[in-house]
Amino acid sequence: MNGSRITAVGHYQPARVLTNEDLAELVDTSDEWITSRVGIRTRHIAGPDEPVDELAAHAAAKALAAAGLTPEDIDLVLVATSTAVDRSPNMAARVAARLGIPSPAVMDLNVVCAGFTHALATADHAVRAGGASRVLVIGADKMSEVTDWTDRTTCVLVGDGAGAAVVEAAEESAIGPVLWGSVPEMGHAVRIEGTPARFAQEGQSVYRWATTKLPAIARKACERAGVTPEDLAAVVLHQANLRIIEPLAGKIGAVNAVIARDVVESGNTSAASIPMALSKLVERGEISTGDRVLLFGFGGNLSYAGQVIHCP
Repeated sequence: MNGSRITAVGHYQPARVLTNEDLAELVDTSDEWITSRVGIRTRHIAGPDEPVDELAAHAAAKALAAAGLTPEDIDLVLVATSTAVDRSPNMAARVAARLGIPSPAVMDLNVVCAGFTHALATADHAVRAGGASRVLVIGADKMSEVTDWTDRTTCVLVGDGAGAAVVEAAEESAIGPVLWGSVPEMGHAVRIEGTPARFAQEGQSVYRWATTKLPAIARKACERAGVTPEDLAAVVLHQANLRIIEPLAGKIGAVNAVIARDVVESGNTSAASIPMALSKLVERGEISTGDRVLLFGFGGNLSYAGQVIHCP
């Protein structure tokens, strides 16, 4: 076994839905103002008794069931999150405990909105190097907990949720080489910092960077996988803002691809956004087993990571 593949995916969102009309009762905004600027109509918000690891465990359990595996089959758990409250035990250990995984390696990755694609690359590397055979890769964030609900520039963006994938060894690789990097000197453009921690960003800086610098990087990720953008069946970008997703997808040149637009109903869920959007495309039958899909995360730290996968 010299490769790895995603064998199943799953996602989970809290039951509470917050509409743009609901937000208009909290801050000076409106449905028209929000949809015209970011394209979001609804988002799911977790309650105080729904911690990040619970969201993650629900998504992971669905992915495990879809793969036909049991918790005992998993030997590595990776959780991408930037909204963990405690330092230890980490989210991966908490998820493993919730699911009853007996003795896995457990690691968290904090690359904010690019976390899932970083974690997926890490799982791919671990499996191909022989360090793991079956990996749970989870992106989970509770952005509502780090949001200033009096700031209309940020509170209209965020949502909570989790998405997960099972990565297993395969004879041939179905997870393409990752292309990743960052712009450390511009890390201030997207922040979750302070006490209490609060999400803040420089929206125009992020928009310009995403729409001008990232298309070429995403195309290079396709080159590394030996495909052209025209070969892609779907493009799943970090669900930051519809006004970023649409021009970025257009500049990549994936003219035959389904473009994930889960941001409209889920908002920006940070590390959860890519696996949630991918899981929904699979669940709705919009992509089929073996289809080539570009996953491309970007955002916090002005980090990015992308790879072409074969749809499970």
